Amino acid sequence: MRQDPRQSGTHSAKAAKPFRLTKSDEALLELVQRQTFRYFWDFAHPHCGLARDRSDPKSQDKIDVVVSGGSGFGVMAIVVAVERGWITREQAVERLTTIIDFLFSIPCYHGVMPHMLNGNTGNVIHLGRKDDGGDLVETAFLVVGLLCARQYFNRDNAVESHLRQIINWFWEETEWDWHARDGGNVLYWHWSPNNGWAMNFELRGWNEALITYVLGASSPRYPINPDVYHKGWAEGRKFTNGRRYYDIELPLGPDYGGPMFFAHYSFLGLDPRGLKDRYADYWQQNVQHVRINREHCVRNPNGFAGYGEHAWGLTSCDGPDGYGAYAPDSDAGVIAPTAALSSMPYAPDHSLAALKHFHGTLGHQLWRDYGFVDGFCESRGWYADTHLAIDQGPIIIMIENYRTGLLWNLFMSCPEIQHGLRRLGFESPHLAAK
Repeated sequence: MRQDPRQSGTHSAKAAKPFRLTKSDEALLELVQRQTFRYFWDFAHPHCGLARDRSDPKSQDKIDVVVSGGSGFGVMAIVVAVERGWITREQAVERLTTIIDFLFSIPCYHGVMPHMLNGNTGNVIHLGRKDDGGDLVETAFLVVGLLCARQYFNRDNAVESHLRQIINWFWEETEWDWHARDGGNVLYWHWSPNNGWAMNFELRGWNEALITYVLGASSPRYPINPDVYHKGWAEGRKFTNGRRYYDIELPLGPDYGGPMFFAHYSFLGLDPRGLKDRYADYWQQNVQHVRINREHCVRNPNGFAGYGEHAWGLTSCDGPDGYGAYAPDSDAGVIAPTAALSSMPYAPDHSLAALKHFHGTLGHQLWRDYGFVDGFCESRGWYADTHLAIDQGPIIIMIENYRTGLLWNLFMSCPEIQHGLRRLGFESPHLAAK
């Protein structure tokens, strides 16, 4: 019987060496960030400024669908754009004021936003018969972006003061404790005024929702009890791992780590460098997750075309049969550029090699006006035409965090976040006494 190479430790990596970007590397990163930013600037909804869910040249049916979480990523991208001089500070404040004023004018559910909205009316887009209310995780992604903007736009003038004030109202009125469902010991993803807790989706680790608990513990008005983190999130069936895959130990999460966005979404603002609690070192967790994901593609146990040292990255994205959640243990031959590119802080040499392959060798198939398309499957000769907000955003943000740490430093400078991390028992260089 042929041994599954995913369980083997025979493939050895070369010893890690200090990695430095050349001037041409820096230019390529700048190009990718700037072109991808067009998704959130040029393609933003013209009425409300929020990020559209997807760009699909084959269908305009959902052109008015905007997303809360992806818009949070877009807000962070706008901060990057100002810092890099792609737009002016005044342009950014004008756009952000449009966004936050719109968000404040539409219905919410105990301060929590729905996943999808109509960008003209603000009406909820139902994702199912009972999924018609607040989405706590998407709201968390939105709040991270808004807090980064609050920290960045800190000038003492009327427009920036107004922006900070509205962001603070939005942040302070989000009822994180409501989603603990009558004082329970776990957060729930959804609540609906029509269907209550019928979705019944508990947020137990490990997945993309760590940031939800951090924000909940940090809330100035509606904080969760730390027990909700320790007895809910950290007692998830797939939280602790400790097993080895491709001879790489994985501290937390499902077998083989799950889709790559687990290492991205919560860590767009939350700085994993030196971040530890009683359960894990989160830098180590994310680095190991990236290593396993890449190693799977290098070994390619399923024999898919196109996989290799420079072509890797499995996460949720569009595929030839529709949107899917791809990972080493659910591999269908579909690679998502965002998986490797948003891993730049964790594996800069391997991410840059993938970037050069996607932009150079496969550029005629993958590179478009809004950056790289969402996914491709060379085994089936399929290349997406689409871009998704939740995949484009992390490319800009995580490349910037690798280059300058901008978003990490902004988010971790929030006094509320520092307080919340301490409440949960985290260590971080950002929490060191000044």
